[in-house]
Amino acid sequence: MEPVGSFLPGKSGSSHFDPVVFVKQPRTILRLLCWVFSIVVFACIVNEGYMNIGSERLLCVFNKNADACNYGVTVGVACFLGSICFLVLDIYFPTIHSVRLRRRAALIDMAFSALASFLWLVGFCFLANQWQQTTEDELPLAQGSDAARAAIAFCFFSILTWAGLTALALQTFINLFQNFSLFTDQPDNNTGYLDNPRRTPVANGVTVVTTNPYQQAPPFSETLSLDPSTLTPAPVF
Repeated sequence: MEPVGSFLPGKSGSSHFDPVVFVKQPRTILRLLCWVFSIVVFACIVNEGYMNIGSERLLCVFNKNADACNYGVTVGVACFLGSICFLVLDIYFPTIHSVRLRRRAALIDMAFSALASFLWLVGFCFLANQWQQTTEDELPLAQGSDAARAAIAFCFFSILTWAGLTALALQTFINLFQNFSLFTDQPDNNTGYLDNPRRTPVANGVTVVTTNPYQQAPPFSETLSLDPSTLTPAPVF
């Protein structure tokens, strides 16, 4: 099986999917960790991140700031869905034959991973700040405190995992450009493909000009001799 995220173009008949090899890859491990961390964050906030003390209205445990809970849930759900989408993309990546499409997929992956890492950094700072301002009077019997701490901790872990995915996507994107240059800018003596005509001197002062090999040419070529001594006179009837 061709490694997922490889920068080499896909080949026909090489798209066999091996789940064992796929799961062991660093990119897949980071995807699964991001998926699990996002579940933990928004699940903690949804299940135990709200309280109704003294009123029928649910209040956020993070300093009663509803924006903090909404932010954590929104980013968690978005990264949960994004992890699933890019995990599917990793499975089908070896079957993509076009280098240009692979570059676009790597660029989208890199952009989304960098954005997710930044959003988790903002979320970690925001939730930690609001939790630091929360007093014990606002949380009798430490209601929801474990869930709040878990959400903050996994926000921090998510920063690292998405940053790792960003680095892997950047490496794949760079490798794709290097691989593309190998097929377009190789010298003539290595590839045998001529971009410019060559002039080859032969006997009797005749020069043969070799042009683009992709142009149509007769299957057999001959070098004509211009020496008068070698010419045979035509028979006279």
